[in-house]
Amino acid sequence: MENLALIDSFSEFKDDKQIDRVTLMAILEDVFRNALKKKYGSDDNFDIIVNPDKGDLEIWRNRVVVADGEVEDPNEEISLSAARKIEPDFEIGEDVSEEVKLIDLGRRSILALRQNLISKIHEHDNTIIYKQFKDLEGEIYTAEVHHIRHRAVILLDDDGNEIILPKEKQIPSDFFRKGDNVRGIIESVDLKGNKPTIIMSRAAPVFLEKLFEQEIPEVFDGLITVKKVVRIPGEKAKVAVDSYDDRIDPVGACVGMKGSRIHGIVRELGNENIDVINYTSNLNLYITRALSPAKVTSIKIDEEKKRAEVILRPEEVSKAIGRGGHNIRLAGQLTGYEIDVLREGAEEDVELSEFSDEIEGWIIQEFNKIGLDTAKSILEHDINDLVKRTDLEEETIRDVINILKEEFEE
Repeated sequence: MENLALIDSFSEFKDDKQIDRVTLMAILEDVFRNALKKKYGSDDNFDIIVNPDKGDLEIWRNRVVVADGEVEDPNEEISLSAARKIEPDFEIGEDVSEEVKLIDLGRRSILALRQNLISKIHEHDNTIIYKQFKDLEGEIYTAEVHHIRHRAVILLDDDGNEIILPKEKQIPSDFFRKGDNVRGIIESVDLKGNKPTIIMSRAAPVFLEKLFEQEIPEVFDGLITVKKVVRIPGEKAKVAVDSYDDRIDPVGACVGMKGSRIHGIVRELGNENIDVINYTSNLNLYITRALSPAKVTSIKIDEEKKRAEVILRPEEVSKAIGRGGHNIRLAGQLTGYEIDVLREGAEEDVELSEFSDEIEGWIIQEFNKIGLDTAKSILEHDINDLVKRTDLEEETIRDVINILKEEFEE
């Protein structure tokens, strides 16, 4: 096999990635230099000339002419008689350049070259894919279901790149068939060995944020800012939005007439219930809005402990907590505060069982035995009286009273 037009002889290894000729020639040179090192010990005295326009590649070995019998390194030196077989007028000390044909490397080397070239091209392709998808992290991407595994769905994009959608990053109601188009966020891209692993997510909050960008023009144009998104995938989400233009109602613009704008997003997320609220730096108002649809009577905030005590009318409590506790949990995540809900009128006393994380169960039972089951009912009694009526030590009772008093301190 001649070196001439060598690039064409290896074109079968270009896969279908359409690697450009210049890059392929650079890979070829690298592969040949490795082969030369293995056969001759060094490639320092070899010139590899590539011509990507013509697609040819030439290898020349440069050696110094020495007297017959004085060759110490046959890779870098050539005897006078051997040099004169190439050109009859060579003299000692002159440089000899001799072309190395592919066949001179031997059959084994040629097979190794082929394998090494395949590996290098795949490595190049994988690097390109890695960089391409690394730039897409955090962006929405669409790919087609190729096959479905127990723990993940394997997707292929239009270029045949494999994307993994793990079970835990799907919406619980997601159901896919082979050939379905799936939209999600490119969550992470990692190189494992030389192969990029691309992970998609439909459960991440940023997926909902990017859907707002895609579906709501004012968000895309920057007129409305998505301040924070929290969600329980497939169940409920809360999105805080803001606008620096007083003429724009951010919630109204996001929801649309009769929910027309947000309907497509809800459908994409498996009918996930989405609350859109106006962001505000007024913490009391922000927490009140976050607990929507419940109507809050009053709020007491402890900024140091990041806790908020919210008073509601009895009929509003279930709304604030929500099905499965979703509403209050998301309101806490959205505001960054742990929210305690109290019924209006019930804040004057607290069930003793509510202190089970601070007071041991058997101690609570001792008080229950004498009919004391709320904090106020215990605080109304004298310590000595409680010692006489229970089997508790005075020190234990004092500890309980201190805990209960803290609950009612302003």
